[in-house]
Amino acid sequence: MATTTQTTKEKPAQQKNKIMNGADSVIQSLITEGVETVFGYPGGAIMPIYDSLYQSGSKLRHILTRHEQGATHSAQGFAKVSGKPGVVFATSGPGATNLVTGLSNAMIDSTPMVCITGQVASHLLGFDAFQETDIVGISMPVTKWNYQVTKAEEIPEAIAKAFYIATSGRPGPVLIDITKDAQLGAVENYEYKKATKVPSYFPYPKLDMEKLREAANLINNAKKPLVLAGQGITISGAEEELKTFANRTGIPVAATLFGLTAFPSRHPLSVGMLGMHGNYAPNIKTNEADLIIAIGMRFDDRVTGDTSRYAINAKVIHIDIDASEIDKNIKADVAVISDAKKALIKLNELVQKNNFEEWLAEFRKLEDIETKAVIDLDIHPKGNEIKMAEVVHEVSEQTNGEAIAVSDVGQNQMMTARYYKFVNPKSIVTSGGLGTMGFGLPAAIGAKLGSPDRQVVVFIGDGGFQMTIQELATAWHYKIPVKIVLLNNSCLGMVRQWQQLFFDERYACTIMTNPDFIKISEGFGLEAIKVTERKDLKKAISKMLDSEGPYLLEVSVEKIDNVFPMVPSGASVSEMMLKA
Repeated sequence: MATTTQTTKEKPAQQKNKIMNGADSVIQSLITEGVETVFGYPGGAIMPIYDSLYQSGSKLRHILTRHEQGATHSAQGFAKVSGKPGVVFATSGPGATNLVTGLSNAMIDSTPMVCITGQVASHLLGFDAFQETDIVGISMPVTKWNYQVTKAEEIPEAIAKAFYIATSGRPGPVLIDITKDAQLGAVENYEYKKATKVPSYFPYPKLDMEKLREAANLINNAKKPLVLAGQGITISGAEEELKTFANRTGIPVAATLFGLTAFPSRHPLSVGMLGMHGNYAPNIKTNEADLIIAIGMRFDDRVTGDTSRYAINAKVIHIDIDASEIDKNIKADVAVISDAKKALIKLNELVQKNNFEEWLAEFRKLEDIETKAVIDLDIHPKGNEIKMAEVVHEVSEQTNGEAIAVSDVGQNQMMTARYYKFVNPKSIVTSGGLGTMGFGLPAAIGAKLGSPDRQVVVFIGDGGFQMTIQELATAWHYKIPVKIVLLNNSCLGMVRQWQQLFFDERYACTIMTNPDFIKISEGFGLEAIKVTERKDLKKAISKMLDSEGPYLLEVSVEKIDNVFPMVPSGASVSEMMLKA
């Protein structure tokens, strides 16, 4: 390899002086890394690795998804709830290219994932051999690191490096492409060493205490401060430190989509979700705050709206482990480049005891406005048709907010974020930055495998469901008891909403003619039921949650149902709409 990985030895007595082929070294290396579950799909160029997997017995559990994209999303769901990297196998050519959407999704959502692809023999590289694709070149923009292995002896070090890079600092996906001759070649004196350092890669920046003292000074003198909590808090395991910070300072805490489980939704200082379809109060008050404390979030455009009119009265403290996010979208007055937990531990020693009761009361007044104008109408509708929000709300009530809530993308995603009241950390799994329809079902399968003792419920629309519907076979095959709530409005709901509001109700290609989802699910071996009337909803949800295996609950919901509040594209967060 081009660089040398500094490592510590792992079980050397059991691994030295072994002669094995490259494929065997892949399997042994994964086992030594502590991997127990692999998602994937076999093919010609990765067949030696699958043969070694077969001969290894039950040391690694392989989940055969029905599509390689499904494997990546399952790996992401697994990683989100377990904190361990998801691992994926795929063959060359179309197998490898089918990983790209999942890699992109994991990259933007900071999800640790290690993908191992087979490749044609090294002497065929560049000759357009059967199923040859330059997956290293293709995946370069959507991976933290990738590497092509052409010699068997490189495999252990490459895998060690991959796991270290995927899981350290800001997590993300990596890809190792292994030629077929490298899989079959001999690895003499096999020894696996877990990586603890990689030259030129510095994932953990040194905490600048002077910057932290500047931040504390701003916090201690603020009159209207607001915390923006992001996924970085969950990744660093800083939930308790954030709670300590909030309790000590009395500062209201708003959350990004991925930050929703970083701070308890029922905490008295929780003021809701930020963003385009977030809660009214934190969006409006962003432009009235005199200090924004952003922790482990990246000021995504769905949070900021028009950046030229964002946080117009506030100084900004930005705490993030990734220096590239600093000043990228919003200029920081004080930038603390650090792991969120390390920064909060030290910051909690510097901030003063305080409270902001009058400032918090302003949030509560706006919450009352949203409740009357939107929330009450969503969860207690007066019309005959069932609304998406009341379905999510009822599942939240019956699970006490303790389930892992997975969502696909679209209106179902925003309704899940708004109306599922999360209690525990690592309880939300969705596609944030990329917005990948079809993510929900395979991600739920992975989440259940990553946290088998917790209930996993996935909310999904009829459009996204049909993009990866084949993964019902995976759930049935392995008896993975995911609970699927299909919110069927017979259209691509979020696109239809935009067409209604901004394209004069020209519903171009968004009305769906759907199949019989109950018959399809039963054909895949799942128990399934359809609800069309409100009176049957509670009982049907209870039956689903009590079922032992994978289960589909299809609910016919109102077609012309919109997600409000809403910040229109290009608008300021202070221009949030409560209705059409």
